Parts: sequence; structure tokens; C-alpha cells
Amino acid sequence: MKILINDGIEAIGRQLLEEAGFTVDTQKIEQAELINRLNEYDAICVRSATKVRKELIDASPNLKAIGRGGVGLDNIDVEYARSKGIAVINTPNASTRSVGELVIAHMLNLSRNLYKSNREMPLYGDTKFNDLKKAYAQGVELEGKTLGIIGFGHIGQETASCALGMGMNVLAVDPYNSKATINIGPAALEFKVDIHTIPLDDMLESADYISLHTPSLDKPVLGNEEFSKMKDGVIIINCSRGGTLDEGALLDALNSGKVAAAGLDVFMNEPSPNKVLLTHPHVSLSPHIGGSTTEAQNKIGEELAIKLIATLKGQ
Repeated sequence: MKILINDGIEAIGRQLLEEAGFTVDTQKIEQAELINRLNEYDAICVRSATKVRKELIDASPNLKAIGRGGVGLDNIDVEYARSKGIAVINTPNASTRSVGELVIAHMLNLSRNLYKSNREMPLYGDTKFNDLKKAYAQGVELEGKTLGIIGFGHIGQETASCALGMGMNVLAVDPYNSKATINIGPAALEFKVDIHTIPLDDMLESADYISLHTPSLDKPVLGNEEFSKMKDGVIIINCSRGGTLDEGALLDALNSGKVAAAGLDVFMNEPSPNKVLLTHPHVSLSPHIGGSTTEAQNKIGEELAIKLIATLKGQ
């Protein structure tokens, strides 16, 4: 069987697939050409760049499996593929820790004004060091603060684990998940905490920080109405999907001071985000790297290969 790895895979993933007897092609085929080429393969593995839509599926009757390295399946017509007998698999656990830690990184960055001092010290550090020290000495600690998490799946729960380890309180919102047991600490010292989810409005009025962990939806989860219900000076983090918050409403809330700051890893219109957001003085930025750590990429490659082998050999 032939497998097309169209958006890359870590060496461990390719090794496992080849050891299982599959022919692996890692030469990327551009999206426009895929409709003429995908039928040469039994399976395709993608990340977020390649889209596997109905038209492509219809043009590929030999296709038996679609693998997605990562959590979201927004770029795949999942139900249609499965209706055609094509297996669709992803790796929901592999990048959870990396995303959770990036959320904490943005929270620390904003809480201690690191994003501002990193911008200004190269410009003024030699002449205004004491002024900068005074300006950015009013940081706050995460311990004792309340983190609201919208979307309490694998990544939301891992983010909760990171936050609880920092001494934070956690309020979770998820209409499909009423309770989760969170593991905290390294394996040798691990303990468990049960967290029950609560209504969105209850969380909005109580949280000091709010982090989004939902898939792409028909409309933003956070807009003007939701921002109006939040505490003054709240900090917003989005490491989930661009479009899960209304960027215009966020800018209004930042400019009014309702939202003190925001940490953004994902944006609408990637790879060309709104420049007003990119240059806003109260926004901490990263270029969609939530799951992009060495450890996460290795886990993704390994998990994807193992699942794909089991799927194709089971058919």
C-alpha cells in the first residue's frame, strides 16, 4: 500500500510506516494537483495545510484512510469521507501538553509584562533602564488567580492541569462534558482533581484569565456580548482556532481597557493576520505554534503512524 505524507511527518512516524511494509511518499503535491494524483495512493496524511474535501474524495476511489496529524479536523470533510468507507483518524492526545504550556507561557508573558519589556529594552534599555524597571514592576502572579477554560476536551483539560500546577483556580465550560478528572504533577507524585463544568455566563463574570479551546464554529464564541459580561481587566488567550473569538470585538475591548491584554497564537485570515492586532501594545503574539514542540511533533508522528497501521492492516 502507498501512503502520501503531504504536510510532513517526523522521522519516527515514517520509520514505523515503512517497517510495517508501506511505501511512503513525502513529496508534497500541491492542493490543485491533488485531485489528479491522490487516487494513486491508499492513504493520505495531512496537517492543517492540505484540505481533503468532497471533490477530492470523489476523485480518489482507492483512498482507504485519511490521517490528520493534530487535533482539529476542520480541513477534512469527515462525515462524507466516512460515508464512503474511508477511515479518518487524528492525534488528539499528542500535542495537548505543548498547547497547554503555551497558554501558560502567554499568561506569564502578559502578567509580568515580558512582551512589552522585550520590545522596549533593545530601544531604550541603555538610557531608560530605571524608567522601564518602574513601568514594568507592577506584574502579578498566577497563583490564586482564576482561569476560565472554554472547551474542556483533551487540550482544555491539559491546560487545566498546567494551571492547577501553578496554583490557579479553574472554571471550565463545555456543553458536552459535565465533569473531568484532571491529573496534576509528574507520574511519581501525580494526584487527581475532579472539575465540574459550569455555564458560560457564570465563568465570564468570575475569571481573571480566559482561554479558548474549541474547534472552529459557525460564529465566534467570544464577541461583544460576552466581553461585556467579563470582569474589567481580564486577560484573553486564544491558542485554539482563528475565528473562535471576534477580533474586532477584542480590539474594542482592548482599547477600552475591558480586556487588559490578550495572548494570541491563532488568527483569522492566516497567514496574513490583522496588522492592528499584530502591532497592538497589549497583545502577546506567537505564529500558530501551539503543538509545535520537538516532543509534540514526535508524539504526533508516532501516534499517527500507529493508528494508520492498525487501520490499514485491519481492512
